[in-house]
Amino acid sequence: MNSPLFGLVLYLVVIAAVGVATWGRNRTKEDFILGGRRLGGWVIAFSERTAAESSWLILGLSGAFFATGLVEVWTALGCCAGIVASWWVVARPLRELSGAQQSLTLPEVFAQASGPFAREVRVVAMLIIVFFFAFYIAAQFIGAGKVLKVTFGLEPALGMPLAAAVVVAYTLMGGFLAVCYTDVVQAVLMVVTLVVLPVVGLVLVAQQGLDVAGALAAKGHAASVLGGKTGWPAVAAVVGGLSWGLHNIGQPHLVTKFMALRSAAAVTASRRVAMIWTALAYGGATLVGIVGIALVHGGLVGAGDAAAVAADQERILPVLAGLLFPAWLAGILIAGAIAAMMSTADSQLLVATSTLVEDYWCRARGRELRPAKSVRAGRLVTLGVGLAAYALAATSDDLIYDVVSMAWAGLGSSFGPALLLVLHWRGMNGAGVLAGMVTGAVSTVAWVSVPGLDDQVSVRFAAWVLAIGACVLGARFGRSGGRDRFAPAG
Repeated sequence: MNSPLFGLVLYLVVIAAVGVATWGRNRTKEDFILGGRRLGGWVIAFSERTAAESSWLILGLSGAFFATGLVEVWTALGCCAGIVASWWVVARPLRELSGAQQSLTLPEVFAQASGPFAREVRVVAMLIIVFFFAFYIAAQFIGAGKVLKVTFGLEPALGMPLAAAVVVAYTLMGGFLAVCYTDVVQAVLMVVTLVVLPVVGLVLVAQQGLDVAGALAAKGHAASVLGGKTGWPAVAAVVGGLSWGLHNIGQPHLVTKFMALRSAAAVTASRRVAMIWTALAYGGATLVGIVGIALVHGGLVGAGDAAAVAADQERILPVLAGLLFPAWLAGILIAGAIAAMMSTADSQLLVATSTLVEDYWCRARGRELRPAKSVRAGRLVTLGVGLAAYALAATSDDLIYDVVSMAWAGLGSSFGPALLLVLHWRGMNGAGVLAGMVTGAVSTVAWVSVPGLDDQVSVRFAAWVLAIGACVLGARFGRSGGRDRFAPAG
């Protein structure tokens, strides 16, 4: 029993059981895509939070704090501010609007009132979602490969397909219900990992009399919230970190959760749960990186593990779990990192499937499917998207942090400004939505393609500002006609 494999197997058994239990509950496309809009506030809160955070939080952000120190506090603050804004500014009006429209997807929310631009809005939104989600899902599979390598010595060539197979299997079996119910399990496991691990690490630091401040100072500018920068580079570091929060509003796999609530009134209770979870999770990820610096500097991490973390800072959490806990318990906590990957990948798989089947095939091409065929088509597309994302992961050497940064910026700038204006500006129309989506996607790809440009001005900030400007200009000067007007909810 004293093996990390015990904890991981236990976790996977629970996840598989949820997929099997929800197999027969998907009778219509609304069941498969939104769980029939019958889920309560607690379930949606946990599902939205775990879908947002992924292996980027539990491996990427903790690794970034370990690598660069307190300058990453701006990233954490920006993300938390964006989460608050999304729940307070978007959740209720989107649930009201999508419910009134009977929309199942974010592209459909946009398209229903886009008049002559409806088909173009659906097709462009589908292309953007599939493109950026391919990278995002690939990042989750890369994260699983890293965890399985550190914990079990399993090479990524075996670990990544194993993780991908599990996620694709339960997602295509149970659809939205399986995604949300597994997310509840994953949310608990993730937050326990991010709270328990750094607390135990801090106890060890105190017992050994380690100097955290000294460890940070020894690691260059790790003790500085500006990373030792001055002038414009310091401003760019702060703005770049805070700009992560701009993009919570537009992530399709997150806002879909709001649309699935059983009622708009359920937002209040759901929001409280989400805020508490966020505070615990981000605080924990910050401390994992700081504790890791102290333990490595203090010589308590073995030479082999220290070398592995030096080569790839995103291994710090599984390395600390193996150091601080018995093997079987470390396995359960490390499953939290696997859970982070799965909780995001499953939601993104489902959204990509939904937009391909519902927005493109059924709406844009006008080929409505019977309920049973719609569910079967969704499952086949889920399998195809999962295989494509795995192929991308298998050929990528990038860090999770970098891959997610690009995908997060692309999705957030493509959909965030448009959604914000749809919900709160009566002048918004289909031309504005189309202009904003295209500008957000193109500017993201163009910005990251120019070497050094992202270091001067974050792509997350630049692409979002350009996209909201395009939305306003498109709405003001674009062609209108028919029902090319949005009525903000409320």
